[in-house]
Amino acid sequence: MTRERELEIIELIKREVKPALGCTEPIAVSLAVAKAAEVLREIGIEPEKVEVSVSGNILKNGMGVGVPGTGMVGLHIAAALGVTCGVSDYKLEVLKDLDKLRIDRAKQMLEEKAISISLAETDKKLYILAKCISGNHSASAIIEDNHDNITTVKRDNLTILKTGSQDINNELINSINKEINDYKLSVKNIVSFTKTIPFCDIAFILESVTLNRALSNEGLENNYGLKVGKTIKDNIHKNVFGDGLLTHSMAITAAASDARMAGCILPAMSNSGSGNQGITVTMPVIAASDKLGSTDEELARALVLAHLVAIHIKGYLGKLSALCGCVIASTGASCGIVYLKGGNYDQICYSIKNMIGNITGMVCDGAKVGCALKVASGVSSAVQSAILALDNICISDNDGIIEKDIEKTIRNLGKIGSKGMQITDDMILDIMVCK
Repeated sequence: MTRERELEIIELIKREVKPALGCTEPIAVSLAVAKAAEVLREIGIEPEKVEVSVSGNILKNGMGVGVPGTGMVGLHIAAALGVTCGVSDYKLEVLKDLDKLRIDRAKQMLEEKAISISLAETDKKLYILAKCISGNHSASAIIEDNHDNITTVKRDNLTILKTGSQDINNELINSINKEINDYKLSVKNIVSFTKTIPFCDIAFILESVTLNRALSNEGLENNYGLKVGKTIKDNIHKNVFGDGLLTHSMAITAAASDARMAGCILPAMSNSGSGNQGITVTMPVIAASDKLGSTDEELARALVLAHLVAIHIKGYLGKLSALCGCVIASTGASCGIVYLKGGNYDQICYSIKNMIGNITGMVCDGAKVGCALKVASGVSSAVQSAILALDNICISDNDGIIEKDIEKTIRNLGKIGSKGMQITDDMILDIMVCK
């Protein structure tokens, strides 16, 4: 692999693996609102009301998830906080300056019914139009395709920013898809990169250990959400779960999801625009490292492998889909576990096939505290698939959507998640909005 190609992959990791404070769908709404509010303030006007239109998948993933520091769920409070404390330069950490005064101001906006959320007429999976209004003046911001990809900004009738497909994030999306179609990014190349890249070039990935472990510890020590991770870890249930890798990985991963989905104010290291996916990619690998006593370099290489496999598979699905993201993320984690335990390329492929043959049908019915249950299920499958793979056990090529070629198998998963489950996605949204 050429040095130029190595640097391209490193840049890809840095763009897809980054800190995010709060669930990324409501946070993206906060970001769009914050940008619109800032543009209005440039002419000395404070927003009086906010109108937000979002795509169905943003609405689905934002309805029931906790917003950091507020004790509340949903897009309305996220939009209000975009006005009262949002800083668009912080990107997915837009609410980093959150404090009680700003939260109280945001809640007051809700009481005054100054925030409205509606479903946008768009075919895009990820779309947000935020409009801040005061008297005869208004400002708007549009986010498309990526959670922090602001493509259009207007004030009154003046267009301040219009990037469209020329935006760097959109270029990245096109680049990822092109790499997949040209087989430039493949499991084989990912494994080769993981083994040969100098450690100093990927040491930055260890920040994901710091962030996501802190979130996990918060979930283990306090009562967040359904307390899935804390309950699994509890000594009272040790006779049920035991104390091996399976229990440890399920507990520390689910605990991080418990905390994040319930509105913990600590950031997560995300993957492909999702904090939960970032947690599910990293924490099982960290758990394996804990049990094996791995070095920082070994852990960093395993995490790079896990993150890249998840990014690769996610490229076939898009940022949001009807398929639960923990399926993809836990598949990456399974590869990382195989790597840490000395597995080879074939065994890494076995783990991917075992995962795809197992939990492909898990649907996404929105971001919420219950996601920790799905995360725990995904991690359980990840460990199981890895151990089978290390024993050279792989699901048969004759089974379902599994094929001999690993890339064809991944493409089959992508077809199901992006096209085959579209009706399922629409039906889930209909059920949720009618409750």
